[in-house]
Formats: sequence, structure tokens, C-alpha cells
Amino acid sequence: MRTILTVAALGLALLQLQGCVPLVATGIGAGALMAADRRSSGTYIEDQEIELRAGSRIGEAYPKDTHVNVTSFNRDVLLTGEVPTPEARQKIADIAQGVGNVRKVYNETVVGPVSLLSSRSNDAYITTKVKARFLDAKRFQVNYVKVVTENGVVYLMGLVTSQEAEDAAQLASTTSGVRKVVKIFQIVQ
Repeated sequence: MRTILTVAALGLALLQLQGCVPLVATGIGAGALMAADRRSSGTYIEDQEIELRAGSRIGEAYPKDTHVNVTSFNRDVLLTGEVPTPEARQKIADIAQGVGNVRKVYNETVVGPVSLLSSRSNDAYITTKVKARFLDAKRFQVNYVKVVTENGVVYLMGLVTSQEAEDAAQLASTTSGVRKVVKIFQIVQ
């Protein structure tokens, strides 16, 4: 029974690894991902903590009628999904901003009904296609860019050069199913 629970927990954890295609596809551990990341290992871990804390606090405050994804990269937080009211939208952004070590919050949530599971599955498929195009193009290291898709809108986050930002946006915008690309990059020299 313990083995079944462990496998189930691992399966659920893998579903939460949005943006971690190298880990799932190749079995590379978190240490190897951190080593190839431009963020420091401390910032990498802080980002994970920010996502967990903000997600937990938002879920406690709004257990129904919301679907909010929290993504943190280099302490910048991206909020996507659906919320019931403009007031809830602002409160959710305030909750995320109140989490320790958060530098900036990009609140891309929309007021409206919670999206259907089929829409979220399509978003996951679009994210996978974008990342596959990044891999095929070989213009930059794939884990430099975090890809989040919500309702056909692709959000790109990362510590990238100007050329890498341009390449990532071009590849994402020409991927089938992508309605729009939003760049939330931090440019490095």
C-alpha cells in the first residue's frame, strides 16, 4: 500500500512540474537542472518556495470558483487563470506580493468562469510544442526560458540575452495554437 501511495504522490507531483520538460523527458534531477540554470541555486529554491507558498495561500483564501497558477522565475511571479471578481483578482495579486522574497507580480488572471479541463489540457499541449520547437531550433539552452500557457496565450519568463528573448518569442509565436505571446524576460548581457 505504501508503494502505491508513493507512486501516486510522484504522479501528482509530475503533473505540477509545468515547465520542467527536461526533468520528465530525460530523468535529469533537480541538481542538474539547477547547475544549467542562470539563476543561483538559492534563487532556484526560493522560486519553488514562492510558488508553493503563494499557491497555498491563494487556495486557502479562494477555495472555490478560481483557477490560479503561480509561476515564479528569479523571484518574479506570474499569476494566470480565472477569478470570480475584480476584487478577488486584486486580492490574489496582493497575496502573491505578500509572500517573502517576491520582487514583482505580473497578474495575468482574468475575471470569468473557471476554464474547462480540456482547455487546460490543450494549453499543456501548446507548452510542450513550444518547448519542442526550442529544442529543435537549438538557439539557446531550453531551461533558460520557462513557458506557461493559459487559454492559448504563451508567457515566456527567464534570464536571457536580447537575442535569446527574440528567438524564443519568434519560435513561440509561430507555433500552432498560440494566440499571443507575452514576454516577461529579464535581459542579461
